[in-house]
Amino acid sequence: MEFEQIRYDKSEGIATITLNRPERMNAFTPKMLDEWLAALQDAHLDAETRVIILTAEGRGFCTGMDVQAQAQGQGLLPQGRSPAAARNFLRDTVHRIPRLVAQLDKPYIAAVNGAAVGAGMDMASMCDVRIAADTARFGMTYVRMGLIPGDGGCYYLPRIVGVARALDLIWSGRLFDAEEALRIGYVSEVVPADELMAHSREYALKLAKGPAVAIQLAKRLVYRSLDVDVGQALEMAQQAMTLAQNTEDAREGPRAFVEKREPEFKGR
Repeated sequence: MEFEQIRYDKSEGIATITLNRPERMNAFTPKMLDEWLAALQDAHLDAETRVIILTAEGRGFCTGMDVQAQAQGQGLLPQGRSPAAARNFLRDTVHRIPRLVAQLDKPYIAAVNGAAVGAGMDMASMCDVRIAADTARFGMTYVRMGLIPGDGGCYYLPRIVGVARALDLIWSGRLFDAEEALRIGYVSEVVPADELMAHSREYALKLAKGPAVAIQLAKRLVYRSLDVDVGQALEMAQQAMTLAQNTEDAREGPRAFVEKREPEFKGR
């Protein structure tokens, strides 16, 4: 697929998706969503890809809906259509991204370079880990448009920062900076803007060199354990451990420890 509104690169086991509409703060278009989905699908299926980084070009990470286009009747939100006719518009457009992300066992890391607001913040919230530039800003700004979080914000955000804080951010729609995002646990790290990609890639490379099967099984187990009781979680852990302990990497790890060297994991 030819990419125009994103850039997609793969090297050293890392797939990098860069949103590339800097003139519009990387607001969504149908074309961008199609390209984003195609890149994610490729990274998901590519056996050589171990980690995915999501970032953006310019001073914005993503502002979600293109408000200017929407005001001109050219945005994603349907206008002049009955509720029955418009009932699947999110499912058939933006929601394709979180539905695919839910299937990703590979680490999915957001390198947030600038403003992540509205659906753009939802897209950051879908990632497993968020690393922010000190210039990043965040906001659940749907309420300013008279809307509700439409792209998973009410699902992801409480799981990251807790229910009360999530409701405050959703109800107020206020903007907050990278330092507050770090303080409330929304991001894992804040780094100087000019170091963001190098730092994020260094982190991703450590994961890419790790035991891929164990890393992916652990991610699956963490997310599935959120929705079950402890007994079910332990049963799933038993099944995952049975798979992990029969990999080549599970033999390489102890061998490297005994030989006092760094392990050379193969991801199998």
